[in-house]
Amino acid sequence: MHKTLLFLLLLMLANLSAQDRTVDPTWLHRFVPRLSEAKADLSSPTCHYKPIFGAGDADNRILRSVSHFGEVTLESQGNCQSVLHDHEEEIYFVLEGTGVLQYGDETHLLRANDFTYLTPGVKHGLTNSSARPLRVLVMAFKIPPRVALNAPPPPVKVVNLDDVKEEPVQGHPTSVLYKLLAGPRNGKRDAIDSAYVITSFFLMDFAPGGTNFPHHHETAEEIYLVVDGEGEMVAGSGIDGLEGRFPAKAGDAYYFRPNCTVGFYNQDKPGAKAHILAVRSKIPLSNEED
Repeated sequence: MHKTLLFLLLLMLANLSAQDRTVDPTWLHRFVPRLSEAKADLSSPTCHYKPIFGAGDADNRILRSVSHFGEVTLESQGNCQSVLHDHEEEIYFVLEGTGVLQYGDETHLLRANDFTYLTPGVKHGLTNSSARPLRVLVMAFKIPPRVALNAPPPPVKVVNLDDVKEEPVQGHPTSVLYKLLAGPRNGKRDAIDSAYVITSFFLMDFAPGGTNFPHHHETAEEIYLVVDGEGEMVAGSGIDGLEGRFPAKAGDAYYFRPNCTVGFYNQDKPGAKAHILAVRSKIPLSNEED
């Protein structure tokens, strides 16, 4: 009798333990306009940070190379706290407005659709002396400690989206054209080739019915932000030949873990354009972990 009760008790405890376990999601979805502000190292009374993925987000622990991915809004005449990251690289993309980037001893004017790569080890900050808000997409990525950094860091380069040519990419459908914005230090195809961990930062321009065929990356994390248009985002599944498709519109952001199926189908009707900003970063393999 006692053995039976003990067995039942252990079985109940095991079931309770299993119910308490959480499974890390394969992908994450956020609708940016509905997100709330959170405190960040650059926050000030006039500089507001809205976390999308990474630091400040509830599921930040599943991200490996992405430190934070979010939206900064500076009020008119506002400024952010200056920050310095020893082993993180960043990309800034100006969504709206004009402002000034202070990068070490350098000062650079910023306008809508400007983007720049910020190397680790340089103090930097944003100010807005205009009468309108400044909105900037801020992306940061962890560089493994074993990676040696360039010294001294190169001067910052600011490029505008309009100055980057649009082109097809080999192996991808011609119904989507790419602007290759930033990539690795040993690359030569992107507007800015300076990164350690970021393998590609790019803009996709989808024709009506255009498709970025579902695919996956075994050793990389990827984030998609729908800038305009609407269609169907592919996130997950694929094992049984069926994609997980979800309605997507401007303001939708998706994070994809390594090996997660990712893709996009634009609407197939006249004049249906869509643009997606995407960034991909490599994760260390198990034998490369520090």
